[in-house]
Amino acid sequence: MTGAGFLRSVPVLLLLALPGLAGSLQAPFPKDHRTLRRTVTYGEMVAFLERAAKPGFITVSEEGQSTQGRKLLLVRLNRGGAKARFRVFFYAQQHGDEVAGKDALLTLVRDLAERPDLLPEDVDLYLMPMLNPDGAEAHQRVNGAGADLNRDHLLLAQPETRTLHRVARRIRPHLAVDGHEFGRDGESYTAKGWEAWPIITMDAANHPLIPPYLKTSGLAAVASAAPLQEKAGHPYARYSVGGPPPDEEIRPSTPEVDDGRNGMGTLGALSFIIEAGVRHRAADPQADLGERVDGYRILYRHLLGDRAWRDRVRALSERARREPLPPFIATNVFWANLGGQTRSLPVREVATGRTVEVPTANAMTDLVVKGSVPTPRAYAIEPAAAARFIPVLEAQGLRWETLAAPRRAPGERVRLLRLEAPYDDLYQRYKDRQIVQRQSLSELDLPAGTLIVPLDQDLARRAIQVLEPCLLYGLYGYPGFRDLAVPGADLPVSRLF
Repeated sequence: MTGAGFLRSVPVLLLLALPGLAGSLQAPFPKDHRTLRRTVTYGEMVAFLERAAKPGFITVSEEGQSTQGRKLLLVRLNRGGAKARFRVFFYAQQHGDEVAGKDALLTLVRDLAERPDLLPEDVDLYLMPMLNPDGAEAHQRVNGAGADLNRDHLLLAQPETRTLHRVARRIRPHLAVDGHEFGRDGESYTAKGWEAWPIITMDAANHPLIPPYLKTSGLAAVASAAPLQEKAGHPYARYSVGGPPPDEEIRPSTPEVDDGRNGMGTLGALSFIIEAGVRHRAADPQADLGERVDGYRILYRHLLGDRAWRDRVRALSERARREPLPPFIATNVFWANLGGQTRSLPVREVATGRTVEVPTANAMTDLVVKGSVPTPRAYAIEPAAAARFIPVLEAQGLRWETLAAPRRAPGERVRLLRLEAPYDDLYQRYKDRQIVQRQSLSELDLPAGTLIVPLDQDLARRAIQVLEPCLLYGLYGYPGFRDLAVPGADLPVSRLF
């Protein structure tokens, strides 16, 4: 059963669908969330959550601070105590100018504060409504240090992403959702007299190291949400990126690890991204904020599902955390259209408001593996680079050993041929591709001070994503590591067998 089973069950979290039932809790938004026209500010959020806290049910904790010293708040709602075994983690506003997910979560807190009995006793619900308060206050995508947080899940160089992952490792959620927004009216669509059709979208984690049963269950939940959104009158689709049809490539979001959705997925959660569509060029981009929030709430309710769905997700998530590593690691993957299938994609005609179906063969929904390497048993980081890597290992919660004496071990070094900086227009590939060559398997001399990161640890998949030197995209395209990428020289991380 997918989350659609919720519709046939007891009315779990019914308040998420019925506006206007909240009572005495003073909130910085209207009782009917569908009438929202203004987003909640950081100060309003902090004051509201202080009022919403209820001993024994709603706790609000400061888990860290932003670059500019603002609070990173975690809200926990639990009325079942030890019976609440299904752990859920909803977080939003990694990008400061993407607001609907945050507003939807705050309306959820308000509704449940008024009716605690509507939260199932088996649900342990955690919320981080505003991960980027500095960006929110400045109404900008990046944080106070100018960093895009949703591209910082590999290095965890920013205090906001370090806090997020520290909380996630403590919670170990079975279900996680990352909240964002996208522009419906980008220049390429506007030039055709169109805008993107959906106002609410969702996709599941897709990194190759995530077990296939999690990815399959995630995509089933994405598909089964469609009738719920249709009933509410919200255009809905699987989240995709790219330009307008028929000429531009349209594909699901990146299969790389450096975002929240795939980052939580490799911790064993059934992980999703929700993106609501904003008309940035409109006179008032928040005129339809209430509709976007309503679309969010429908998806939150859908993913919480009924008891059978939650039990199934919990079992799959816990199975994923016990799953052995695969024998091979995919190092080069990309989206393709196997067989050249033609699909019709809807767009909205701005002048008439009509929905137009546009046929295209450029809808790429098949994930193809172009390269792979055998899975090692550990990674060795040379002593000269140890100081660079230790902060990343610590931020990721990884376990390692520092050699006190030299050691010999079978392994292979990896030579960097080149770091390709330009964006690849032909294959629609990101910049900073690492082109490498594996050296022959041999006995490696590992000097004292070498860091050994074993893959027999709980977070082995994260260790692979951070350290594997054969990945097409990895650490060496990032500040602080780029100077370690010397063409023709061995990379500082070796593969041990």
